[in-house]
Amino acid sequence: MHDTSLFGPSSQNPARYFRVEFTGSGSEYFRIWIVNLLLIVLTLGLYLPFAKARRLRYFYSNTLINGQALSFHGDPWKMFRGFVLLALLMGSYALAGQLSALAGALAFLILCAIWPALWRAGLQFRLAHTSWRGLRMRFEGHLAGAYLAFAPLYLPALLMLLVGTIWADALQEGPTEFAAPQALMLAALGLGVVLLPLSVYLIKRYQHGHYAMAAQHSHLKAGPGDFYRLALKALGLLLLCLALFAGLATLSMGLRSFWLFGLLVLGFYLGLGLLIGPYLAARLQNLVWNRTRSEELRFDSDLSARALTKLSLKNWLLTVLTLGLYRPFAAVHTARLRLEAVRVRVQGELDAWVAEQSLQQPDAAGEAAGDFFGIDMGL
Repeated sequence: MHDTSLFGPSSQNPARYFRVEFTGSGSEYFRIWIVNLLLIVLTLGLYLPFAKARRLRYFYSNTLINGQALSFHGDPWKMFRGFVLLALLMGSYALAGQLSALAGALAFLILCAIWPALWRAGLQFRLAHTSWRGLRMRFEGHLAGAYLAFAPLYLPALLMLLVGTIWADALQEGPTEFAAPQALMLAALGLGVVLLPLSVYLIKRYQHGHYAMAAQHSHLKAGPGDFYRLALKALGLLLLCLALFAGLATLSMGLRSFWLFGLLVLGFYLGLGLLIGPYLAARLQNLVWNRTRSEELRFDSDLSARALTKLSLKNWLLTVLTLGLYRPFAAVHTARLRLEAVRVRVQGELDAWVAEQSLQQPDAAGEAAGDFFGIDMGL
């Protein structure tokens, strides 16, 4: 029996599962990584977009779906143009902040006003230059949707910016009462924490709801509640870490050991990064990709949080012991674990997709926007 709830009652072809394989090796990627690093240093960072293009081509060419590799066709010179644009924006924001609080606030508002548009252009650029079996991918999200996705993040950020600007101006005029600004800042921070899962949901819904390839158009079958439940589980892990840290810190203070307390602080921050970080990454990957589907396409992800945590710990230890030289090996091992946890379920004829793509008129405006900015912010 066909799964009509996933692919619709008109699907007649049996579903097929395609494995995702990653064939890259740490030693191969190390040679690319070390050359990129040297050229970035020698060019004072100007080689960064070219290094990113080389890295993407390597990882894409070693990512196989049903034995067929992905391809990245992005022009590094167009990526360089986007890199310069971002550098100018960030530099202007930093410089404005040094001049005055008001100038910094205005620069922040301008950056907020254009950031969703740049982010959307980055998605268009990456997808327009990604292909599999000759099938070019697309991103079809509208500009208004990008601004909607960032709206819950902007509200507390703008409130904190407003309070901070007023506070800074008041301090320049002389002593002032701190209680009210502090309370407002804490309220804005709390609002940001409460809205963060909603923000992640809206961003992922916008991303995964507008991927396209041939006649396939993706959508995300998840709701805000799924992201809040994940956030609550992560909060539980955080509280457990805090309780353990508080108990050990009390013990170290009783023993009057400064070094022990310092090690506990270091261990606490490492625990946050090596326990909660991998847990969230694994659960978020599974949540998002298991709910992403189109008319004849869906994904299954079963990434183990325990396996990712163990790998993260190993990668961190070896990176520290080798003074950073293990980083390319860590990147390859992490990519392999995360990619090979995914299977692609197809119910349709790929040859028909190729024929459909040849008949389609591409969205020239969308591709032109991505190419003009040449921005690649990752997916």
